[in-house]
Amino acid sequence: MKNAIVLLLAAGLAASGQAPQARIKIDTDRVIGQVHPHVFGNFAEHLGRCIYGGLYEPGSPLSDERGYRKDVMKAMQGMGVTLLRWPGGNFVSGYNWKDGIGPKAQRPVRPEGAWGALEPNTFGTDEFLDYSERAGVEPYICINAGLGTVEDARQWVEYTNESRDTEWARQRRKNGRDKPYAVKYWGLGNEIDGPWQLGHKNAEDYTKFALEAAKAMRRVDPSIKLIASGSSNFGRGADWINWNRVVLDKLRDEIDYISLHTYIGNQANNFENFLAASADIDERIEVVEGQIAAARSGRPNARPIYIAYDEWNVWYRARGNSEHATGSTRLEEIYNYEDALAMGMFFNSFIRHADSVKMANLAQIVNVIAPIFTNKEGLFLQPIYFPIAEYAKQRDLTAIELWVKSPMYKPAGKRELPYLDTSATYDAKTKTVFLNVLNRSEKLDITARIESVEGKAGAAAEVWEMNHPDLKATHTFGADTKVRPATRTVTLKMDGAQPVYTFPKHSLTILKIKL
Repeated sequence: MKNAIVLLLAAGLAASGQAPQARIKIDTDRVIGQVHPHVFGNFAEHLGRCIYGGLYEPGSPLSDERGYRKDVMKAMQGMGVTLLRWPGGNFVSGYNWKDGIGPKAQRPVRPEGAWGALEPNTFGTDEFLDYSERAGVEPYICINAGLGTVEDARQWVEYTNESRDTEWARQRRKNGRDKPYAVKYWGLGNEIDGPWQLGHKNAEDYTKFALEAAKAMRRVDPSIKLIASGSSNFGRGADWINWNRVVLDKLRDEIDYISLHTYIGNQANNFENFLAASADIDERIEVVEGQIAAARSGRPNARPIYIAYDEWNVWYRARGNSEHATGSTRLEEIYNYEDALAMGMFFNSFIRHADSVKMANLAQIVNVIAPIFTNKEGLFLQPIYFPIAEYAKQRDLTAIELWVKSPMYKPAGKRELPYLDTSATYDAKTKTVFLNVLNRSEKLDITARIESVEGKAGAAAEVWEMNHPDLKATHTFGADTKVRPATRTVTLKMDGAQPVYTFPKHSLTILKIKL
């Protein structure tokens, strides 16, 4: 088989005491698709200290002349963020974008209905788009499809993208920006399927609104890309599949993406069950892939539609029994080592579905369920930061399909899963395979025997590894080096003509091998 590598992850828990037997086959001809750069997107909501005290802190010695925290921007860039979603999230369903433009002293302070805070509106559309340009990220604006109107959405596109001499283009110029921002990505609302959402609608009412909003927005700028509000409510009694079916059926001629949202947690303190969430992520993606195919079926010129997984993360500690109670926690989740491993689990799923998942946004960027955490003196990087930054180096590479035989386990309430959760990408220019391996066994190391079908793979390999003995290890201010990756170049041991490598228990490894 042309350009194929066979990785034989070998050995079994036999009398010899060797590691369990497993096998992975990699064939660079088995192309899934390009790993789109926007899979490494992020999200900034007006919630807690994400914007105020996070991205934006005027008067701080750590901020630039426009009030943007320089240390946060540098950390964001170091994480490889490509796309930034704003302003929500639940916040946007009660947000009037016009409150956030013009002279700051004249902007109204309003109570916001999503999280129970006061919104000063000193960081609005111009600040967000200016910040995105300075940070070198693509902006993604989500409209208010809850309490907002079609005309609000149309005028927002006019304000940001119109080049002609119109009312809202003149207002933008009056506010200091002559050149249109040319915002390309627009979300048609946030989590409108959720009963917690301001302006919650059933699928039929949502699609009526979204269809008219899409029409009006595209009349201003036909080049924009639109993301429909897909499923976020997977609770008991929620028909998430039907929601997506209706959205795709009614909006298939207007949208470019449909969104999915997923948050996971380890409330039961069971490591292996926690990392079995990949089964849910894979299932949700694959169901929506089928629904997209059905919506496009029999239509030769059907519009391409992709999946935007535009909210995802670990989130279960900083929660309350209502939206306002949750808001009072400011969602300041402190992440540990096992949460860092979950980042690899999410990215492995996105890479395995690289032909359909063309956008993904970690929620969120700073302080609020975030990899970056600040105070007035500085910041620290949470353990989840490092896998995100490393996976981002695989953007634009080719995702390739794996065949995996691995020791299995039976998580509670789920089908059997392999202990090895894997994905792979291929860089044709350098003939390098990136093998991403999450060993989600809490107790078992797994040894890999590596074999190239067309000859021997190079004995030298670059290794990136997250590995720590304490699954609950965390970081804090002045102490954020405890849970960090190790990198090394190794000469792989040989088992006959085949190289051998061991993936440690409860670890995340990216192994780079030259063909």
